[in-house]
Amino acid sequence: MARVRVGRVGEQIKKELSQIIQSELKDPRIGFITVTGVDVTNDLSQAKIFLSVMGTDEQKEETLKALGRGSGFIRSELGKRIRLRKVPELLFHFDASIDYGTKIERLLDQVNRENAEL
Repeated sequence: MARVRVGRVGEQIKKELSQIIQSELKDPRIGFITVTGVDVTNDLSQAKIFLSVMGTDEQKEETLKALGRGSGFIRSELGKRIRLRKVPELLFHFDASIDYGTKIERLLDQVNRENAEL
């Protein structure tokens, strides 16, 4: 039953975090972000936030730094929106699965073209 609760808390954090980043944060360094996933520890002390960020590697790093600096504000906003005794510590990470999927798709297209030429 605890795993179900952790999953629900993670989904709620994902939903609220997306809204907070889009509507509340005013930092110009934050580009176009999609929250792709949230992994919460069983004791709800930490939440790994997986993000997909559009832009160059430099822009992605700036976005990550800006989110790190704004994590206190983000946690306080989460605390207002989600009823928890303690809001988890937020750890932001890039989600490379979209880039990886794009790379695989490009490679498959290349193989298909080479096979069509044969």
